[in-house]
Parts: sequence; structure tokens; C-alpha cells
Amino acid sequence: QADVQESGGGSVQPGGSLRLSCRLSGFSFDDFDVGWYRQTGGHECEPVSVLSTTGTSYFEDAMRGRETISLDKPNRILYLQMNKLKPEDTGVYYCAADRSLHSWCDPDKYTYWGQGTQVTVSS
Repeated sequence: QADVQESGGGSVQPGGSLRLSCRLSGFSFDDFDVGWYRQTGGHECEPVSVLSTTGTSYFEDAMRGRETISLDKPNRILYLQMNKLKPEDTGVYYCAADRSLHSWCDPDKYTYWGQGTQVTVSS
């Protein structure tokens, strides 16, 4: 069954780190972009990082270099390493996959959109 499933969210103090994981199934990495989006309090849903089929990452303005996206192809897991977390990073983080991911959230259009994992940054 084709699907994307996130894990790894939780609570962390400001300045801490988290690594999110997303298990991917049912499609070829040669055909689909994969990426992370988030919905933080008071803001529109936005991309955190998208990895294209060529291996290039895009749309990484949200966390300004505090994030690293990586793809373990043999195990079909997409990671998002987040460092120096801030309270404004608190929100729900979604994994997505589609033939073309864009700089906006579109859970109705994108082929795969996960259930989301909560990240809370608080002292």
C-alpha cells in the first residue's frame, strides 16, 4: 500500500535538535519529489525542505539553514534533521511526495501527504 508515515516528533528545549523520519512506500524516487512541510501557530502552512528527483533541495527559507533533508533510498526513509530549534518552530510537520512538489502546501493535490507529527519547542 502506497503511503507516507512520519515519526520522531516530540518536545525539546530551545536550542535543541530533533530528527524527523518519514517512511515512504509505493512510488519510485526517480519519479517523485519528497519533502517536508509544516504548520506553525499563526502562520500559513509552508515548506521546510523539498528534495527533487535529481537530489537537489529546494524551498528551505523557513528554517534558514538549521535544517538538513536526507533520503535513505534503500530503506525508503526521508529524514529531516533540525538543529538550534526555536519556539517559533513549534507546529505540525508533514511529509509529502508528488511528481512535483511546490512552495505551498496542497494536501488535496499532492499524491501523498502524511498525518503529521507534532514538534514542540519550549523551555
